[in-house]
Amino acid sequence: MAELRHSTSIGARAVSSPRKRDDVLSPLAPDNLSDHDGGRDRHPRDRFRSLLSNFQNLSPCFSDDSRFHPYISKISLFLLLFVIVAGLISGFSILNGLNAPYLCRKDGIVLRCPRVKESPSLWENPYSATTSWKSCAERRSGVISDLPPENETNGYIFIHAEGGLNQQRIAICNAVAVAKIMNATLIMPVLKQDQIWKDQTKFEDIFDVDHFIDYLKDDVRIVRDIPEWFIDKSELFTSIRRTVKNIPKYAPAQFYIDNVLPRVKEKKIMSLKPFVDRLGYDNVPQEINRLRCRVNYHALKFLPEIEQMADLLASRMRNRTASPNPYMALHLRFEKGMVGLSFCDFVGTREEKALMALYRQKEWPRRYKNGSHLWSLALQKRKEGRCPLEPGEVAVILRAMGYPKETQIYVASGQVYGGQNRMAPLRNMFPNLVTKEELASKEELDGFRKHVTSLAALDFLVCLKSDVFVMTHGGNFAKLIIGARRYMGHRLKSIKPDKGLMSKSLGDPYMGWATFVEDVVVTHQTRTGLPEETFPNYDLWENPLTPCMSIWVRLRERSDITQFNSVKFFPSSSIVISISILADDS
Repeated sequence: MAELRHSTSIGARAVSSPRKRDDVLSPLAPDNLSDHDGGRDRHPRDRFRSLLSNFQNLSPCFSDDSRFHPYISKISLFLLLFVIVAGLISGFSILNGLNAPYLCRKDGIVLRCPRVKESPSLWENPYSATTSWKSCAERRSGVISDLPPENETNGYIFIHAEGGLNQQRIAICNAVAVAKIMNATLIMPVLKQDQIWKDQTKFEDIFDVDHFIDYLKDDVRIVRDIPEWFIDKSELFTSIRRTVKNIPKYAPAQFYIDNVLPRVKEKKIMSLKPFVDRLGYDNVPQEINRLRCRVNYHALKFLPEIEQMADLLASRMRNRTASPNPYMALHLRFEKGMVGLSFCDFVGTREEKALMALYRQKEWPRRYKNGSHLWSLALQKRKEGRCPLEPGEVAVILRAMGYPKETQIYVASGQVYGGQNRMAPLRNMFPNLVTKEELASKEELDGFRKHVTSLAALDFLVCLKSDVFVMTHGGNFAKLIIGARRYMGHRLKSIKPDKGLMSKSLGDPYMGWATFVEDVVVTHQTRTGLPEETFPNYDLWENPLTPCMSIWVRLRERSDITQFNSVKFFPSSSIVISISILADDS
């Protein structure tokens, strides 16, 4: 309040002189208000004439001789117009040159570098930072398949894709890659019943099977069902003799060649169990990683009715107001199971905390033990940024980033722990917040309710199509969304909050709002899905940059259009970068 009174008194003194105030604030005020030269009565046109007369006085080509006055006036006006036009042309050229990218080198790699920094936008990443990297995992036309006939492959492999939709998606991509590594025939993966959602969805209930097989026909041989000659179909996945179980997490390609392939050759058909994260990223050939991207971004296509409904929901999000508007998709992970599994402490009543303690003790007795260590564990996890963000925390962060109250937000989440009370701060700050159930009628969604995976697919696609995607906690859903948006060109923002910094800032009672805003804005400038260099043990699904994308540089030279690839190693990570360079005379 003392600061407020001080600023008020200063303001009162600052505007005490009307003439002085007008001199400062008005750009149209005369330059000279003294009475002795009549400046108070001068017209702006007179000021222009005085500038013109000064221009004439500076030039020796002008004379006061009355015989040449008409001609001199015409010449001076012509020269003045010429100077103005030339100045405008040169100004536009300079601006165009400043904004145009130029070729530069970074770590020995030719890049298109922006000359000036673009002004930040709430709804898209800087264009200059997203134009170099292009996707390169799609199927190339005219490629001759080198696959052997079906009866000459090394055998058949079969997997159960476990977990939710996105975990199943990753398992399918890995299954195709493993089949390629061993030159085996892949039996169409089965989506295993999820123990949490009790979902009985089949592959053909979600994905386009014909497109899946046809798109990968030059990479891997895929069959729809177990071969007829194999009698024990029902026992395939339960038979110990037919199952490979000792596959470590993130196994290298060589493990499959040395340990799994001999058994496939011997038995001719084998099932792999379990198959969650059973293939590494930086210990397999780059072509295998590129194949996994081809499966994820091109071969795995949702059914037309799912795609159409997602398009309808996205269209309704963009047209909820009188004029078309961008929208944000928020993946809010604050379900009871996630809160309990995190073993973090959250704001709540004593009764809520007691019920959560009983829930954790029942579901995770080994981790819970007697509960005495949980408080210190919760503090440590929050400092390290490993706790899910609460809806209220998300609201404060988004406001600090500059998103206004009118922002249209699509929420993809399960049942939020704490219900409407927990959601109240987020809804108060962003009232234009909806879910698919609020965008579509009950009749429109009834056809998708028989498969929980179908509803998850709708959320996935609406988030993928959003102008800005915001995650609040880790998981396969967020990883695949961020990775896909990067693969689409890094243009769409994918905000990944720095939860460690946020826990520190939100827990500081002495931090003012202006300081908090500055911290949020500065910290998240590089956390919006921009191109990032890969590193050992990186996650392919969140960052498909190196194996699945190339740098494209357009050189302006007088030559025919040429394309060539070069290879460069990042010194810090020994990761190979493929550069495609185009040269033309356009």
